Amino acid sequence: MSWLMDPHLWLSFLTLTLLEVVLGVDNLIFISILSGKLPEAQRSRARRLGLGLAVVTRVLLLLSLSWVMHLDRPFWSGEILGVKLEPSGKDLVLLAGGLFLIYKSTHEIHEKFEPSVTTPDRVRVVPAFSQVVFQILLLDIVFSLDSVITAIGMANQVGVMIAAVIAALLVMIRSADAISGMVERHPTIKMLALAFLILIGTMLVAQGFHQPISKGYIYFAMAFSAAVETLNIRLRAQPPSSSGGEKRNHPNE
Repeated sequence: MSWLMDPHLWLSFLTLTLLEVVLGVDNLIFISILSGKLPEAQRSRARRLGLGLAVVTRVLLLLSLSWVMHLDRPFWSGEILGVKLEPSGKDLVLLAGGLFLIYKSTHEIHEKFEPSVTTPDRVRVVPAFSQVVFQILLLDIVFSLDSVITAIGMANQVGVMIAAVIAALLVMIRSADAISGMVERHPTIKMLALAFLILIGTMLVAQGFHQPISKGYIYFAMAFSAAVETLNIRLRAQPPSSSGGEKRNHPNE
């Protein structure tokens, strides 16, 4: 039990847990947007199931470290039009996941601006629960691969990595309903989230082509934009009488 007194182990655990929470925000936003298409009674269940699948995927990948590390190795090397290519399994997963995320987010934005016409003969189709969960699972695999590779670079013990992943999941489960409710109540927040999902998808595609984009810039931009939009929401929520800059006419005028 001496390992419990190791400060380096606890530092790795806390740092990795915080990192997993940050990396899980985009996954949680995607889950919230997809679950919002379901009937209200099924949304919370879909979010929890999606997060549960995410942690199962991460744990399985952590238990298969040799296979995960092998994904970084190129399976082919050659040149096309003078460009040297060395694709690996990780590149293909990130490329496919990034393109899917860009497509799905763009499709959601298109539906907001160009909603389908609903007539008595054409009723809005609600996606099946299993269909939504399957889409969540696909993106869970992509986000989990990126998260696990990051975790491997920060900690050397599998137990610490698994504990950090589970702790981060518990934090996200506690905040899932609040985040989803905010996204559903405020259309501008949802549009902002979809725009950033496109940005994250672009980042994944760039990583697939070995052109990494610093995640720090993306997450800082997300945090800054979310803070500004929060101020806008609070400003819109104020009653008109609270703004003191308007000139009020005297009753006798």
